[in-house]
Amino acid sequence: MIEQLHKDSLALLKQLISIQSFSKEEDKTGDAIEQFLQQRDIKTYRKLNNIWAYNKHFDAAKPTLLLNSHHDTVKPNSGYTRNPYDAEVEDGKLYGLGSNDAGGCLVSLIATFLYFYDQEALSYNICLATTAEEEISGNDGLECVLPDLGELEFAIVGEPTQMNLAIAERGLLVLDCTSTGKAGHAAREEGDNAIYKALKDIEWFRNYRFSKVSEVFGPLKMTVTIINAGSQHNVVPATCTFTVDVRVTDAYTNEEVLKIIRTNVDCDVKPRSIRLKPSSIDKEHPLVQSGIALGRTTYGSPTTSDQALLSIPSVKVGPGDSARSHMADEYVFVDEIAEGIDLYIEMLKPVINGK
Repeated sequence: MIEQLHKDSLALLKQLISIQSFSKEEDKTGDAIEQFLQQRDIKTYRKLNNIWAYNKHFDAAKPTLLLNSHHDTVKPNSGYTRNPYDAEVEDGKLYGLGSNDAGGCLVSLIATFLYFYDQEALSYNICLATTAEEEISGNDGLECVLPDLGELEFAIVGEPTQMNLAIAERGLLVLDCTSTGKAGHAAREEGDNAIYKALKDIEWFRNYRFSKVSEVFGPLKMTVTIINAGSQHNVVPATCTFTVDVRVTDAYTNEEVLKIIRTNVDCDVKPRSIRLKPSSIDKEHPLVQSGIALGRTTYGSPTTSDQALLSIPSVKVGPGDSARSHMADEYVFVDEIAEGIDLYIEMLKPVINGK
């Protein structure tokens, strides 16, 4: 069975690579995934471009684990020397847009779902969710179907990690800040310079240290990245706007960080979103311990994924290497897909078989 799963997964990934699936344009890859599952007599559910399914012997009395990865891609960058939709294998590498991020993870999780699909007496139900708009953190991806999936206990999020375990992921707050003064003529002592007022707050962002430090990530990071003010040389500016990039650790919630910031600065602070939350899973969780027993290492991920939309314990793990994501002539090793399937299955066996 495992060998057939390897073959079917490679064939599915080649098919997905051949289909353009930019974020918000994933309808045809959604069709392909839906057809792949239905051909195996699996009942599927669909909302927009998100496809999900449950194991054959679903029992509402049991907890449910989520297997999730995405089938949207970024647009190919200008450095491509190959046809990004031509899924070719050369020297053990499968080339193509989305092959590494996150096609290899996606088909490996689908194969894992198929492996356990018709097994009885599992300790957990399994929900497979193949979702859209991850690359743009869109509202019509995983977030929009979470209420439809039912209660979830914990999750595996498929992203390329070389099958090591990202047991925490930073959250993200992008803050648009406005300092307000009063316009005046620069030649006279008129007005209230908004730039000078902003500088005080910018200095606070630069120097403030949050009291709680993450065991995985260390201190929370805040960086002022954009500043705009003034219209001409002889006018004291009435407003100064600046943007702050805040990488939130698992030591705080986004709401807690926002409250601390607003307490300490005078400028008006507006977050673009508080959706992208920090996430984590206890290192002693059975799934993590199972991965460690298989020689996998744990780490904290600085990058954001759909894991940020989950409020349950989750681990980010998958075949491929994040360094290849969004690169020209993207590829994943064929052997990585087979290894990913095998490791996902072996990690889950002691957890969902109740051993």
